Amino acid sequence: MTAGLASVLAGSRLLPVLTVASAASAGPLADALAAGGARCAEVTFRTPDAERVVRAMAAHGALTVGAGTVLNAEQAERAVAAGAQFLVSPGLDDEVIVKAGELGVPVVPGVATASELMRALKAGLDTVKLFPAEPLGGTAMLRALAAPFPQARFVPTGGIGPDQLPAYLGHPSVLAVGGSWIATPGHLERRAHDEIRRLTAEAVERTAP
Repeated sequence: MTAGLASVLAGSRLLPVLTVASAASAGPLADALAAGGARCAEVTFRTPDAERVVRAMAAHGALTVGAGTVLNAEQAERAVAAGAQFLVSPGLDDEVIVKAGELGVPVVPGVATASELMRALKAGLDTVKLFPAEPLGGTAMLRALAAPFPQARFVPTGGIGPDQLPAYLGHPSVLAVGGSWIATPGHLERRAHDEIRRLTAEAVERTAP
């Protein structure tokens, strides 16, 4: 049986969501995240170099690295071959779920409705990504979805900033929170690694029990 995301994250409640244009940024970025206390990261498949970024960050060894914005089975296969230890999708795609099972890695599909959540649970998954969390209604939407599905665990992502972390993490159904503010493309363009380290450390402190 494939290990769940909770096992892969090993207690980490912060999931930095990274869109990285060049693999040359991967090493310094991993250094900054690890120095700030991050233990995992999601590299989105939104750039032509994403596969190489996953490979470089996975080889770095300081973080548990997953692939995000996985839209189809072919991307899932490439991501895992590059070293991704989990997969995240913005929506619920049956082929991605099946491929993740074949590859033996956790998959976290995005859901925005109760119907999508029911499909995910029926597929044997216990963790989903509430996306886009803030535009959907934030913690009010989270509470509304969690109430009839106490077995579900959520990774809210989308529009969340550091000020919202305590509210999300205060809900018992939330496994971790994904955030892109920690290391934006702008940070990477400026090589603002000290700022990334600071933002990471502040977020890690906010997620501490």
